[in-house]
Amino acid sequence: MANIYDHAYELETALRNSEEFTQLQEAYNAVMADEAAKQMFDNFRNTQIELQQKQMQGQEISEEEVEQARKVVETVQQHPQISKLMEQEQRLNQVINDVSRIITKPLEDLYGAGEGEQQ
Repeated sequence: MANIYDHAYELETALRNSEEFTQLQEAYNAVMADEAAKQMFDNFRNTQIELQQKQMQGQEISEEEVEQARKVVETVQQHPQISKLMEQEQRLNQVINDVSRIITKPLEDLYGAGEGEQQ
């Protein structure tokens, strides 16, 4: 019987070779090759990270920060290369979420999807 970690590494390889990852990588490379798009994307990512860090530290996010973040999101969504990158990222995240549901199914079966059900 194969080691569970061996299967995990096989899954990683399959993910890296998937159409979804390849398309994400191409979209990412296109953004990084365009200096204006790269700056916009970096600004977007930095804004995301700052807000996530504040949330994780239990700090309040001001209305001004929310409005600034909204404007940054609107701006990057209007850039075709960044918009495509975000779409490709969503596609890959959907695959990862699907895989996560599959690999956690044994726990769901053990504890029961419906309360009180014994499998």
